[in-house]
Amino acid sequence: MDKKRIWEATRPYVMVLPAMAGIILFVIYPVFYLIKLSFYKYNLMNKDKSKFIGFDNYAQIFTREDFYSALTNTVVYTIGVVALTMILSMLIAIWLNKKTRFNAVVQAGIFTPHIISIVSVALVWMWLMEPSHGILNFLLKAIGLPPSSWLQSSSTAMISVIIVSVWQNIGYYTLIIVAALQSVPPSIYEAAALDNASRFKIFYKITLPLISPQLFFILIIMTIGSFKVFDTVKIMTAGGPNNATTTLVYYIYEFRTNSIGYASATGVVLMAIIAILTFIYFRLLSKKVHYQ
Repeated sequence: MDKKRIWEATRPYVMVLPAMAGIILFVIYPVFYLIKLSFYKYNLMNKDKSKFIGFDNYAQIFTREDFYSALTNTVVYTIGVVALTMILSMLIAIWLNKKTRFNAVVQAGIFTPHIISIVSVALVWMWLMEPSHGILNFLLKAIGLPPSSWLQSSSTAMISVIIVSVWQNIGYYTLIIVAALQSVPPSIYEAAALDNASRFKIFYKITLPLISPQLFFILIIMTIGSFKVFDTVKIMTAGGPNNATTTLVYYIYEFRTNSIGYASATGVVLMAIIAILTFIYFRLLSKKVHYQ
């Protein structure tokens, strides 16, 4: 076999080698190392004192109330963020569907929060939600409503964090839906209009099925991202008050120094939960996604 044929046969593998090297080094290896650590009682200061304890870390996870509390908080956060973001993104996208100069300006404006650092976003919202001097409570008082404790109360802290996350991400997902809406062939709507179909029927029978791939993508991405939320919680509430906003990733973070093995086991459990949810999504919803 001459050199040209050898190069033609090996070229695809050479091309993907840099990407695969990065995936192996920064994704696959850390995952396997995480699984390995989860079976140890790991001493960060003295590795010689680390010992293999089998599934003890996993047994401990499922007997601790604080783990179930963190899991519940994560589920509440995920449901709130996913539901609100999808509904609001859809409504705004329908409003911005027409190609006008004003809509282009609005699209650029609502996308801006997504490219701003979450640290900056969180700090600004903490100032807005300050109970005594924050603008939000000032506006509530101005329209005759009682002020809220926002981040200072266990009953309102989680919804406050959800509001911030939705506000930051809504522009990105709105633009995805706008692009999906504008890719629907106008001839389909013209045919529906000839049949005197109602607006609701057109939206439910035509628009939703045709943009279902994008909605399915958003659902998967947001669910995974919400289960991994950390930075917003760390900056705004540090898991408080009274662990009301302690999510699974922040829960893992709290054990980063004194219980590396337990934190690793919790990380493996989180990875398994996300994998199971993704499998369920594909199992239940993938058949309802309409690809043109």
